Amino acid sequence: MNHQQQSSANCGAAAQRKEMSLQLKIPEKMDTSDMSDANHSNANGGHGGSPTKPYVPFSPTMSRSFPKHKPTPQDKEYEEIAKQLYKASTTAGQSRCADYEFPEVPIEQFQQKRTAVERQLHYASSTSHSGHKVVNGTGPGPHFNNVNAARTKSIEQSFEQDEMVAKSSASQLPHQDTATLDLLDDEIPGEPIALEFQRVSITGDDTSGVPPDDLQEASEHLVDALLVREKYMKQALQPFPRTCAKFLRAFDGHKMDEEDAISPVYDAQNHPIHPPSTEGDPFKIDVPDDLNCVLKTVQGVVHVYQSQEAFEKGEPVELPYPDRATFLADMNKLMALIANGPIKSFSYRRLSYLSSRFHLHSLLNEMKELAAQKTVPHRDFYNIRKVDTHVHAASCMNQKHLLRFIKKKIKTQGHDEVCYKDKSKQKLMTLKEVFDSLNMTAYDITVDTLDVHADRNTFHRFDKFNSKYNPIGESKLREIFIKTDNYLNGQYFAELINEVAADLKESKYQNAEYRLSIYGRSRTEWDSLAKWAVKHGVYSDNIRWLIQIPRLFDVYRSNKIVGKFSEILENIFMPLFEVTNNPSSHPELHKFLQHVTGFDSVDDESKPETVAFGFDTPEPDDWTHAENPPYSYYLYYMYSNIAVLNHFRRERGFSIFSLRPHCGEAGPVHHLVSAFMLSENISHGLLLRKVPVLQYLYYLAQIGIAMSPLSNNSLFLNYHRNPLPEYHARGLCVSLSTDDPLQFHFTKEALMEEYSIAAQVWKLTSCDMCELARNSVLMSGFPQEYKDHWLGPNWRKESPAGNDITRTNVPDIRLAFRHETLEEELNTITKSAKGEAVNGEKATKSFDKN
Repeated sequence: MNHQQQSSANCGAAAQRKEMSLQLKIPEKMDTSDMSDANHSNANGGHGGSPTKPYVPFSPTMSRSFPKHKPTPQDKEYEEIAKQLYKASTTAGQSRCADYEFPEVPIEQFQQKRTAVERQLHYASSTSHSGHKVVNGTGPGPHFNNVNAARTKSIEQSFEQDEMVAKSSASQLPHQDTATLDLLDDEIPGEPIALEFQRVSITGDDTSGVPPDDLQEASEHLVDALLVREKYMKQALQPFPRTCAKFLRAFDGHKMDEEDAISPVYDAQNHPIHPPSTEGDPFKIDVPDDLNCVLKTVQGVVHVYQSQEAFEKGEPVELPYPDRATFLADMNKLMALIANGPIKSFSYRRLSYLSSRFHLHSLLNEMKELAAQKTVPHRDFYNIRKVDTHVHAASCMNQKHLLRFIKKKIKTQGHDEVCYKDKSKQKLMTLKEVFDSLNMTAYDITVDTLDVHADRNTFHRFDKFNSKYNPIGESKLREIFIKTDNYLNGQYFAELINEVAADLKESKYQNAEYRLSIYGRSRTEWDSLAKWAVKHGVYSDNIRWLIQIPRLFDVYRSNKIVGKFSEILENIFMPLFEVTNNPSSHPELHKFLQHVTGFDSVDDESKPETVAFGFDTPEPDDWTHAENPPYSYYLYYMYSNIAVLNHFRRERGFSIFSLRPHCGEAGPVHHLVSAFMLSENISHGLLLRKVPVLQYLYYLAQIGIAMSPLSNNSLFLNYHRNPLPEYHARGLCVSLSTDDPLQFHFTKEALMEEYSIAAQVWKLTSCDMCELARNSVLMSGFPQEYKDHWLGPNWRKESPAGNDITRTNVPDIRLAFRHETLEEELNTITKSAKGEAVNGEKATKSFDKN
């Protein structure tokens, strides 16, 4: 194989970065006896290059090895629990949280030692020494006890009727130790932010509401789960919230990572609300030289070798990803966690408390929040930034828009040859001939005959919903108008996308992240998609792309398109490694990827999974049977390849990608466990309402959830049962999205339609809607430079100090409430996990943080 020599100038960007020591871990040497059959790739081949350019081997400077799992005595127990949960999810016929408990789980070992008398004494003591009060606070902290006795007494009397309810759901440790948490400077230089609004405070010697041992052991496992997520996020270069990281560092005593302590900018004058528009060719980008690396897929994950010599020795560069044993051990531990009775009870009580606290906050501060919004000139809900974080490109237009487009093409370009008449591909058909074969004219077509809108027949029928993508029920029309790879090379679809993009640009404040499909059937799919985008100029400052990967191996296998699962993985990821190694090998793809922000995993989650992902599950090279791999199998191999690819691309100074799958719309709840570990954020998340432990963890980690109530209403869950308002009240990071405007919406502005219906049905306030819009920007994949303009240059600060009400229209009061509440919850579990009991005494049980 030929290798071009690399210019030493290529290393300039890497040399400017901070040097980090990297010890290359050499795995066991691979068997090179069958080199002719090895799936290795080097786009330009050989070392023959210009003699004036010395060869510089690729040597990463910023990567860290992925920490491997250390076996523990509980691993087998966790594995057995996970297997039982998998079995229950396949036999139940529908998703639901496990209704059984496992006494072998460590958290329940002390349960049998307690007696009813001890519980009664505990609760009698806690209720006699604690009070639940609402006080008027003027400082930034969560607790304010400087209230005169008369006012306190009157408040307690006024809430006497509700006290029993509050005691059953609310629990919180005493005032947090701010000295141990002052790890980050979260305030703008100058005077501290002092917000005057009504705060809810719980005081007393014991405010947890549960026995100390229950509190400690639940906290230990919740903190352990957060540490698991942090590990996977950091290793894949995906973001992890700084507030949560701050408390975890206070718990484990480690220093904050440098990326967590980045000092945000304060240059508001040079960051107007509108970012600069892209001038000229949006796909113009420099093409760096070839790195001369060799690439090979090993057990489903692409490995990078510095040279042909390193490849022959079986010595890949260490670009971190989790081995299967580590992932499965971590997943089994979390599966056992969600099935544990005491932790479920604890999480449910905390979630109930969060709901009650938000409703009290709204009751007491709604008028202040509204008054704060009224003081902001020019800004209201209509002209704040909103991002449709979950929408599929093939259905991004509404049905009337598609109808007008089809009619226009029939009238103006009816004689264009658009497709082949049959599979023999010997005779072409014009657009007019296509509609003549359907006995229809442009005048005959209506929205009703188009028949692309979801109706009551699609409820719990994903197959019928998919057929709605075919206008007039004809797959040929879908191929002509909403496909990128067809006889027209996607010309009509590109024009449609550009028309929708023009509407977004006209609206000025609406943005979208459209999903385009890569199926994994062929290595040429990426080049075809990139050429479509570059050739037709499919770009807008208001749009970014995500790549959706359908989970359809069983279909491809039955049709003999692929023979094993590793072929799909290689078809999806090898072109991305090739273009990172040598951008000139796929020039259009190199240009297109600068506007791609992440990957999505899509398909009908309600389809039964007959195989569980376990230690004995076949490797991708050995997965040759017709059954589809389970959801977690897909996600693990997507994550692993994305993690390696992100480190590879970061070394080259290229953009990196996130994992943002569809998850929790239907199917087993263990999908949400995999997503909690591996995904930056998710779409749907409906099943979190059935799993209180996971819902509480998603809250603590502030995992973004793009929810689409109108889509769910037509497919899986009636609108009035949608948990979005409940999630929002509890403080989960949720946003509204459209999913498929073609199927679910009627108006030109589908996202505004989604907001308006939600506001009417759930009686959302202006502050609620602006908060949802701000969440959509935060969880989106748009560049951080854009967010500096949209949210203000301090938006990285997870507190009121990071809010600019003149851009977001979200009052500082709301963000102060959210931030203080989250910090109290994190303070509760981290202090308890360290063994600090509610009454201040040290618990005797130690916690193994491994």
